[in-house]
Amino acid sequence: MPDARIMQTVEQKYKKEESPEFNVGDKVRVSVRVVEGERERVQDFEGVVIRRRGSGLNENFTVRRVGAHAVGVERTFLVHSPRLENVRVLRRGKVRRAALYYLRGRTGRAARIKEKR
Repeated sequence: MPDARIMQTVEQKYKKEESPEFNVGDKVRVSVRVVEGERERVQDFEGVVIRRRGSGLNENFTVRRVGAHAVGVERTFLVHSPRLENVRVLRRGKVRRAALYYLRGRTGRAARIKEKR
């Protein structure tokens, strides 16, 4: 199994030291570095984490928010991506599922998640 040790060493190089602490159901604000031509700026994406999957360097999470004209927008982010500035938890959600795909079919009050106390 020397290949596994080599992969672990390479992954360790690219992993972030502190992984953001958030779970499915939390409302988060994700700050992402966006490159436009030669300029680089930070853009925020705020919404509910509907899934978190993978492990190690391949760990990712999907954030859903309702944009203009009640159109749902989902973005998937790699947890250890160098483009990810930070993830701030705004609210902790109380959920009983690992993936909240059912939110895709709901709007308004039906799409709300209770806050964890």
